[in-house]
Amino acid sequence: MAEITINGTSRTEFGKGAARRARRDGLVPAVIYGHGEKPAHIALPARELGVALKTTNVLLDIVVDGKTELTLPKSIVRDAIKGTLEHVDLVIVRRGERVIVSVPVHTDGKFDQDGILETVHTSIEVEAEATAIPNFLNLDMTGLMAGESLYAENVPLPAGVTLISDPKMTVVHLSLRSAQEEIVAAPVVAEGATPAEGAAATDGAAAGEKKDDK
Repeated sequence: MAEITINGTSRTEFGKGAARRARRDGLVPAVIYGHGEKPAHIALPARELGVALKTTNVLLDIVVDGKTELTLPKSIVRDAIKGTLEHVDLVIVRRGERVIVSVPVHTDGKFDQDGILETVHTSIEVEAEATAIPNFLNLDMTGLMAGESLYAENVPLPAGVTLISDPKMTVVHLSLRSAQEEIVAAPVVAEGATPAEGAAATDGAAAGEKKDDK
């Protein structure tokens, strides 16, 4: 479980204008809350925060005014076009505390190549100790046959981690390939004539029609 320390600063200005100025200065507005603490409005360096958030469920030791809070990203807002960080909500956690988080599921293994693999859910919810959240979970699809599925209950969990998602929630499904029949239209041939003769007769009729038009 990754744990990264980031130094932040308190925010005294609020609103869209203040948020834009902070982002221009390379800072991301954030809020720390939880455990009965008064919400703390802070600003964090965008570059350091962006690198840290590349790790799923990363623990952040936020240092502001000499005080350190262990936090877990709860909500991350990004610009819809640029993808830049706009705002982050951080929830306070305590060491030894159990938390519910969504963890990505990676898949591997050889499955029936006659099927079409559909990934229905890319993550599942689990409960784990705050400092022992797995970065990802692995689902082995070896032997999966067309028409079959694997569910949340099929994802192996490390010791101390319990499943919160519905055990029957589909993670992957191997669909059956639908048979496609090619329909080839046969040329219409006059009775008693070979295809070539039929084509010639048709051409002749067309020529006759053209003569009549003159």
